[in-house]
This record gives sequence, C-alpha cells and structure tokens, in this order.
Amino acid sequence: MRVVATALAATILAGSVGVAGGDALAQVASMTTPNASKAPQADAAADPYIWLEDKDGAKPLAWVEAENAVTLPRLQNDPRYKSFYAEALAIAAAKDRIPMPDQRFGRIYNFWRDAEHPQGIWRWTSEAGYAQATPVWTTALDLDALSKAEGKKWVWKGATCLQPDERLCLVSLSEGGEDAVTYREFDLQTGQFVPGGFTLPTSKQGASWVDKDTLLVARDWGAGSMTASGYPFVVKEVKRGQPLSAAREIFRGETSDQLGTYAGVMTDGQGNRVTMIQRRPTFFGGEKHVVTPTGLVKLDVPARVFPSGMVDGHVIFSTSEAWGQIPAGAIASAPLDEVRKGRFTPTLIFAPNARQSVDGVSVTRDHVVASVYDNVRGRAMVFTRGKTGWTSRAVALPDNASIDVASTTDRSNATFVQVTGFLQPTTLWTLDAGPTGVPKQVKALPAKFDASNDIVEQFEAVSTDGTKIPYFVVHRKGVPLDGTTPTIMTAYGGFESSMTPYYSGVMGKLWLERGGSFVLANIRGGGEFGPKWHDAGRKTKRQIIYDDFAAVGKDLIARKLTSTKTLGIYGGSNGGLLMGVEFNQHPDLWKAVTIQVPLLDMIRYEQIAAGASWVDEYGSVAVPEEKAFLETISPYQNIKRGVAYPEPYIWTTTKDDRVGPQHARKFAARLKEYGLPYLFYEDTAGGHSGDADIEQGARMQALQMTYFAQKLMGPAK
Repeated sequence: MRVVATALAATILAGSVGVAGGDALAQVASMTTPNASKAPQADAAADPYIWLEDKDGAKPLAWVEAENAVTLPRLQNDPRYKSFYAEALAIAAAKDRIPMPDQRFGRIYNFWRDAEHPQGIWRWTSEAGYAQATPVWTTALDLDALSKAEGKKWVWKGATCLQPDERLCLVSLSEGGEDAVTYREFDLQTGQFVPGGFTLPTSKQGASWVDKDTLLVARDWGAGSMTASGYPFVVKEVKRGQPLSAAREIFRGETSDQLGTYAGVMTDGQGNRVTMIQRRPTFFGGEKHVVTPTGLVKLDVPARVFPSGMVDGHVIFSTSEAWGQIPAGAIASAPLDEVRKGRFTPTLIFAPNARQSVDGVSVTRDHVVASVYDNVRGRAMVFTRGKTGWTSRAVALPDNASIDVASTTDRSNATFVQVTGFLQPTTLWTLDAGPTGVPKQVKALPAKFDASNDIVEQFEAVSTDGTKIPYFVVHRKGVPLDGTTPTIMTAYGGFESSMTPYYSGVMGKLWLERGGSFVLANIRGGGEFGPKWHDAGRKTKRQIIYDDFAAVGKDLIARKLTSTKTLGIYGGSNGGLLMGVEFNQHPDLWKAVTIQVPLLDMIRYEQIAAGASWVDEYGSVAVPEEKAFLETISPYQNIKRGVAYPEPYIWTTTKDDRVGPQHARKFAARLKEYGLPYLFYEDTAGGHSGDADIEQGARMQALQMTYFAQKLMGPAK
C-alpha cells in the first residue's frame, strides 16, 4: 500500500481492468460517496447529451442497450474472442495462483475466487499451514452462497478488525461492485456473523473500532452530513446495541471539504494505541486530530504529511511536502507522547534521492518496512529505531522487479513481500524484519505464458520541456526494427500513483504470445520519482502529462519498435482521461485507443459522481484560469468534425458510482453526432473496476483484446 495520502488518491481513480499497477485506494475507496449527477435544465441547450447523465434512467439505459447491441456482435463474433475469453478465464480461475496473505487473529486469511467461487470466499489457514505447498483452508464467508441466500450480488470490499485481538471484524460488502457498502460484524473465532452485532446499512462510509463495544463511524447520517462531492464529513460514536439515531457526534468537517472526514486507530506491538481523525479539505491535504480523554488535539503538521503506522511508541509519518528539515517524499517519526500534545519535532528515517521514491510504508512489531523504487525498479528496506536513532538495511531480493509489502502485523516481525516483473511470475517471500532476517521464497506463481523468447528493455523519451521520461518495452527477442510490431501502450499519469513492472498472465498469453509488444510509460502526474513528479502535472500544468505520453509514442516510432499503423493505447479512470486527450491531440499517432471507465467531460466533471473531490488534481471551472485550461484539454468538448480519428473502443459500467458512466456515454454520443466511428460498451455490474466476478473480468479483457487484435493485427486468419 502506498503512503496514506497517495493511496487515497490513487485508489479512487484506478483499478480498472487492464490498467497497470495496483489500482491505485482500496480501503478508502469503499468509503467514497459520489453524488448523483446534477443536470440543470438550463445546461441542456449548451449540452444536448446532458440527459445521458441520468445514470439509471430508463431513456439512457435504453440508449446503452442499443449501443451494446452494435458493439458486442462486432467483437464477440470475431473468431479470436472465444479463445481470448477462454484463456483469460482460465488464468483468472486457476487454482495455482498465489493466495496472497492477510495476517489476522494469529492466522493467515485470504480472499479467493475461482471457477467454483466466482464471487469469492474469505478463508483462513494456520501460519504453519500456509507454509505448506498446498494449504488446507477453512472457509469463513462464502459470498456466492450469501448472495444466493439473500438475492443480491455481493462483492467483497475487505474487513476492518478490532485491534489488537482481531477476533471481531466489520466485513464490508458492496452490492454489484459499487463504492457504497454495508458493514456487518463478523466473529473470526466462530466464523459467523455476530447475532445482533454491529450492522451499518448501505452507504458510502468508513468505520473504525475503538473497543469491542464502540465504533467511530463516518457515513450518511441524513441531510447536511455529506460533502458537496459526496463524502461523509461527520464522525459519530456508535455503541453496541444503540440505534444509529442515538450515535454521539465526535467531529464535524465542512460541506465544502473535497474528501470528507474519517477516524482511524493505530496500535503497535508494545500495546500503545492512538485514535486519530483526519479531515480532508482538499484531496491531497488534510487536518489530523488526536482523540484524547480531554478532547481533540490538532496536529501541527503540514497538510500533505500523514501517519502511516506506529512502532514502539513512535508514530511513523509519510511526507508529500517538506516538513521543516524533512523533505517531501520522505519517512519520519515522532514519539506518541509528543504527538498527543499536537506540537513536536520529527526525526528523519529515510529521504529518497532525485531518482528514487517511497512507494509504500508498513510496520511490524519492531520495524518499519518500505518499498523504495530507484528509476522505477524496486527494493525493500527495513528501518529500526535504536538508542542513537534510526538505522536501515536493504533486503536482498531479486533485482529489476517491483517489490511490495504484501502483509505485516504488529504481533510479530513476520513480513510477506511480493516480487513481480513483466516476465517473472510473481513470487512471495517471507522475512523476519529483524536485523538478521533473511528472505525466503515461500510461494511462486507458475508461468502463465511462454516468455522464453521475450525481453524487457527500458528507454527514455524526451518530453517537450526536455525532461527524460522512462518507459519499459516488453517484446520478442530480435524483433524487427521496421515498425511492423503490433504494440499496446499504457500509463496512468495522476494522483501520485506509480506504474511499476508487474506480471500479467493475460497480457502475456493473449498478446505477447501472439507476437505483440507491450509498453508501460512512467509519465509525470504519477509518483515514480516522488511528489515532485506528481506536482509537475497538477491542475493548469497538466498538459505536460499528455506531452510526456505522446513523447513516448513518438520515441517508439522513431526507434521503429512500432509505427502509427500498429500502435494502440489504453488506460482507465484518470488514465481514461489521458486516452481521451491523446485521442484528440494526436489522432495521427494511434491506430487504436481503448478508453476505460473514463473522465471525459472536464467542464462538468465536478457535477458528476465524485468529481468535485478531484479539483485538487484537475482544477475547477469555478477558477477562471483553471476553467480556461480545462477547456483546452476536455476530450468531450474538443472532438472536432471531419478529423480522421482512430476508431476508439470506449467501455464503462452502470454500477460505477465513483467516476460514473456519464462521461463515456456523452463522448460516444458526440462521436455519433459527428459521424465519427467508435465502439461503446457499458456493462451493468462491476463498479469502477469492472470485475464483480471472474467471468466479468475475463469478458472485459477478451473484448478489449479482440478490439486491439482487429485494429493492430488485422482480420483473424
């Protein structure tokens, strides 16, 4: 998980099928509360497709059905679709995948999907059992069975457990994949929902345990409790057996806050405990308050400095801006006793250099474990507090790969680390974070495609301001440098979310094995080189992000690794906005463009779903300078008649209550009005990620890959 501020940003706008990297705010994304689209009648004259913003209206859904009826036959009748779907489904349903660990209650938990459990099961095994080649699992919760019994399509959104004993958990379930969730109390000891236990009805919400009989909850409490962007900003104390109407208010933010207010509890292995409330007036910055017996104490820290955990009575902080002598992008600490007073002087733990970034911070009982990237290549580092300060050591793990912490616990120093690369099947390593701990590989994903003839290269393109933009190319050895190689390229470019190498069985099996190449571009807007890489492309500076991406495309063509006739691009969410801009600004560079769950109407984005929360990234039409800039890049408003655009494939989901399907619908409708070719598909389930179950995920992958095959490889042979 990325540091707190970045993780929040990234997950809200990532996670689409086919988008590289981690999604980019799982825990917090489930708390988001997008507004319904506001569509004043006065806007209809200026925007003839504003009626498509009625997300669940009968008329827009009839329009969607008609569009799907055109697109699906075009793609599914291609002879390649069936094999693409079968291969993607086999990879998604395979039982030889690594069951990623989640350390809870002295056990190893895992959420798992396969052919027998398409929606998934939450299961556990003992720590010793997990070390076995084939662990024996006990099912804690079967979502397929629960959905059948209750007549709903429940989608797993995680669990929040009481610390430190972890027996009681709040299980988070979403109907159909929306961000709105229901919380239900679950007993890990009995493996059952607690009779008469805590139940928080469906809302965009967040909840934390204070003790076994007390929760701090942020949710829709009724009129006046949600921000203009649809987030809860009122935190209340909920007691066991007490109706929500009797909950006691603890803290209140403001309606104008971009990201709402939530409570959280941190513990450490020595029994220290602190409850904090974070208010987010802006997306990337916020206030931090400690809950004390005498009331709330506001921390005197910069807005973009956030707590990441606690070790041995010291709070660990991650910085996205300078904090006194602590630089942006660093890790720091401060004694809990001083933090409770509100004013304190931090101690530096680690500061990355100009080509490094801290991509994730985790804590064990006695140590801090961080994922550090050097020129987009990962390594793990362990930091330990001693009498003379913090010391560090690098962990010996495979090089030229992405390295991320998969699981830690404050019960011990046991750490699970995930290592992955474009051609390296993902491996899982265990490590005692202590000074003598040596990593040991415990799990390995079998190869999902033949990579024996493939290589990975890293190049740099020069952007319009002279900045060097790194990118990776995965292709066959000895590929002819004549521009004939079918190539698909992706990037994200926003919210300080890094795009690092990763193993994709679907990309390898469906594309690389068929002779295609894959490109991952590390453009600005992301966090590959820390906060400065992100800040370089925020708000009115955002054009440089799009220039970076185009520069990589041009560099590929100049190297003759591909050509304008064989180059396709894709991206989702914020990456979908990137694709829309590239579609408009460089139609001659791309033969194929897939636009996934996108933002495309940047003039009205603040009035659609959770859009108002993202003005810290994009700017606002309420600010004249920012509005003027948004008018220059907004894909929906910048489609031109008579331009030879590539035929795009635009897909979204009706259940997306984060970005919303409205953008994609309106963009397709405008293309249709102008007589321009396009493909549009809207799935009815899946939320923002498009993967409510393994079948849907495989289908979305197969549809997209069929489109790329048609455009870049030609007719099926």
